[in-house]
Amino acid sequence: MIWNNKELKRSLFLLAGICLALAVCGFLHSSLTGLLVLAAGLAVCLVFLFTEISRYKKLQSFSEYLNELLQRGTLLPICDYEEGELSLLAGDIQKITLLLKERADALQKDKSFLADALADISHQLRTPLTTMNLTIGLLQEKDLSEERRAALTRELNALLARTEWLVEALLKLSRLDADAVVMTKENISVWELTEKAAKPLLIPLELRGITLTTEGGDVHISGDLNWTAEALGNLLRNSVNYTPEGGSIRIRAEENTLFTVITVTDSGPGIAPEDLPHLFDRFYKGRGSSENSYGIGLSLAQKIIHAQGGTLRAFNTTEGACFEIKFYKQVL
Repeated sequence: MIWNNKELKRSLFLLAGICLALAVCGFLHSSLTGLLVLAAGLAVCLVFLFTEISRYKKLQSFSEYLNELLQRGTLLPICDYEEGELSLLAGDIQKITLLLKERADALQKDKSFLADALADISHQLRTPLTTMNLTIGLLQEKDLSEERRAALTRELNALLARTEWLVEALLKLSRLDADAVVMTKENISVWELTEKAAKPLLIPLELRGITLTTEGGDVHISGDLNWTAEALGNLLRNSVNYTPEGGSIRIRAEENTLFTVITVTDSGPGIAPEDLPHLFDRFYKGRGSSENSYGIGLSLAQKIIHAQGGTLRAFNTTEGACFEIKFYKQVL
């Protein structure tokens, strides 16, 4: 309570003492002067008391507001006050509480995202691991033929390769999410970038009879060769998965004074309209996705391109699906 405030009592007693001393001096001069001084002192003491009570109530409302915020996390509006210390204090408290609320919401969002991501990762890993366990069980059969054993061994190796790629992709995404990746800035030839990105896919391209062509002059970009090749490779892998046997994939590069564009166009069926808004969402699988799809390659590619200040978008052309990477040039 306000009456337990020692500082208020001390100030009030001091003010009353001064007023009483002045009143005594006034009585020494005349009774009328003494009464006037006593009345004025009493009025001053009442005004002081009323002001302090009002200020105390406002401070008490601040205390209740902070307790409500700490206990329930509820952000309540703070009443406006006239100019002065209380107004400044109210403004500072409002700013701090809004900042804390924003940080709490961000942490909760990150927590929910992490929980969902862990659930998705667990689901993504469970499928190949289950298949590998079944394959290992079949390999342990005693009367298994050599042809069947060789086929199961090839399938097991393929599952291990896909699982290894998934784990590496998830680790790369985690590093990008945590801003733990330092992208280098070097002058990269698009031909060198294309060769590095397509190298792991040469065998699948040959087996399916898919023709890969590149177009464009001596175009260069500024970025990280390894990470950009990872992004372009994921786009090419997606095109390989959706391009029919005997089809074609074309990489075209061109530049102007503002930006450099790299497009990857395939002769597949294109992207379904309902898939376009979600194509780069993590773990999203579009219409016609194969059972080997994890829905992570395109998301990783976009994350890499955005980390270098570029843009990545997908759209349909008369030929098929097209992915466009755009790197903007620095203007000095």
